[in-house]
Amino acid sequence: MKIPKSHPRYESLVQRHLLLDGLKRGYVAEAGLIAHGRGEAFDYLLGERTIKEAKNAERAAVAMLLLSENPVISVNGNTIALTPEGIVEFARLINAKIEINLFYRTLKRERLIKEVLLENGAEEVLGVGKDFRRIPGIDSERGRADPRGIWSADTVLVPLEDGDRTEALIKMGKNVIAIDLNPLSRTSEYATITIVDNIVRAIPNMIKLAKEMEDWERERLERITENFDEKKNLKEIILRMRKGL
Repeated sequence: MKIPKSHPRYESLVQRHLLLDGLKRGYVAEAGLIAHGRGEAFDYLLGERTIKEAKNAERAAVAMLLLSENPVISVNGNTIALTPEGIVEFARLINAKIEINLFYRTLKRERLIKEVLLENGAEEVLGVGKDFRRIPGIDSERGRADPRGIWSADTVLVPLEDGDRTEALIKMGKNVIAIDLNPLSRTSEYATITIVDNIVRAIPNMIKLAKEMEDWERERLERITENFDEKKNLKEIILRMRKGL
């Protein structure tokens, strides 16, 4: 379907059709459409733009990822439907691995997501097949972790995440960076850094920041992460949403 750029909901409709295309190809789960709609409702309260607090979180997140020894980007069907090329480019810039993690996991979905990532320039994709360890306390399929990826990571970027796995990864001693439009979610509550922004804006913003910050001294990056106050940032976002109502 061709969507006219003059349509007032053009960007939103494009995102919906990307997800529908992923559903038709078989790598987006039906429940993923519901999750996207829920996030879109919160995006309305932000004015469908990247607010100051989100920019602060994105900056702190990039600093943390650049400081990490073994960063990993965890991806699911929605993430890859919306920004596959961006995920691959960002992973390259921060020297991170990419690992597939799914709640509605099938080998077919794993292989299809890997295929999309390879089409978009990824050299390696983890999280496909039976070579995994079990994240303590997570009995669902999201509990799978590749030994070379999330299991051994020190920092995990989890776009569009489930709160229970975020909590479990924190208990394992990892930094968790979430991209979640809902500042009230369990993911936002438990994450080390929560970016309350639409992933289609957050990833390009973080790519730009990574290019700017990649040669900064370690001490400068550490100051950014140390000065970021996650709880205060979320509180300010919630207040902003209330005013928006």
